[in-house]
Amino acid sequence: MLSLATLGLFSAACLALTMTPGPDMLLIASRSVTQGRSAGFASLAGILVGTYCHAMLAAFGLSRLFLAVPIAYDVVRFAGAAYLLYLAWKTVRASPMPISTTAGGARFPVGKIFRQGLLTDLLNPKMALFVLALFPQFVRPQDGAIAFQILTLATVLNFIGLIVNGVVILSASHLSRQWAARRRPSRTPQYLLASVFAGLAARLAVASRS
Repeated sequence: MLSLATLGLFSAACLALTMTPGPDMLLIASRSVTQGRSAGFASLAGILVGTYCHAMLAAFGLSRLFLAVPIAYDVVRFAGAAYLLYLAWKTVRASPMPISTTAGGARFPVGKIFRQGLLTDLLNPKMALFVLALFPQFVRPQDGAIAFQILTLATVLNFIGLIVNGVVILSASHLSRQWAARRRPSRTPQYLLASVFAGLAARLAVASRS
C-alpha cells in the first residue's frame, strides 16, 4: 500500500506536469473548440484509458523494450505520426459542419473520437517512456504488489488530468458556442483541427527518446 506521503509527492509532480501545456492538452482543447464539450471529453477519455494501458505495459516491463530495442521505438513513433497525418487528411476532406453544443445541433461520433484519442496516446512512445521514468521513482517493493502500485499511480495521474483538462474543455467550449452562432457551415474548425493533427505528427516524427 502506497503511503500518503508518497501519494502526496506523486500528486504534486502530476499536477505540475499536467498543468504544463503539451500535446494532449492541445488536442483536447482543439477538439473542444471545434467540436464542442462532448468531443473534448470523449478525446480525454481515450487519453485516460491510454494512460492505463501504458501503466500496465510498464508494470509488465514491456515499456523497457523501447530502451532495449531502438527500432521498436521508431516503428511506434512513425506509426503514430502516420496515424495523425491520416486524421488530418480525413478532417480536411470531411464535409464542412456547423459547430453546435445544443441538443438539436450538429452531432459528432463520440465513440470514434474516443478511439482516436486512445490510438493517438497508445502510438506515442514518449508517453510509455514518461510512465517508465516517473512511476518507478514512487514504487517500493516493500509496499506491496508492483503492478497494483503502478495502477494506483496511474489512477492518481488520470484523476488530476481529468480535473485540469476538464477545466480546459469547459473553457474551450465557450469558443465553440461562439462559432455555433454561425448559420453557414465553415471549414475553419476543420482546418484548425487538421493543423493540430499535422503539428502533433511532425512533433512525433522528429522526437527523440531523450
